[in-house]
Amino acid sequence: MVIIICGVTGAGKTTIGQLLAQELGWEFYDADDFHSTANIAKMEARVPLTDEDREPWLDKLSEFIEECLLAGKNAVLACSALKKAYRDRLRVSEGVKFVFLRGSRKRIVDQLRRRRGHFMNPALLSSQFEDLEEPQPSEHALSLELGRSPRELVELIKTKLKLRS
Repeated sequence: MVIIICGVTGAGKTTIGQLLAQELGWEFYDADDFHSTANIAKMEARVPLTDEDREPWLDKLSEFIEECLLAGKNAVLACSALKKAYRDRLRVSEGVKFVFLRGSRKRIVDQLRRRRGHFMNPALLSSQFEDLEEPQPSEHALSLELGRSPRELVELIKTKLKLRS
């Protein structure tokens, strides 16, 4: 199984994903590590990525997810997956589960202010909210409202997805 923790920048995808992977004994991966240097440079320069920019990135991620599933390797992946079309590309089989971290713009801004050492510029948050297409019920994503502690959110994910440590 591959669990994709998704949401806008600053929602806590990496924090939640790392903690979940640690508790399950699974590997954790960050989709940001799959971006090209050109994409990273754009984001550092406060230039939002286009769908065209994301195409090769989504291809790499889809291939990686397929490789994990074929190898029987469980993993947690932190990935924005802002649009339904992106999630559809990453949902390569029933073995992929999405967890969407939902939060108000104010909550996310507060979390971003506390974050250090990340290339994604907080100024791009508006473009992320503009691109965001929250998962609809037909996508069978687990949507969680931010406001609880990371540990509480991880426990909720484990309960809702029936995962054992």
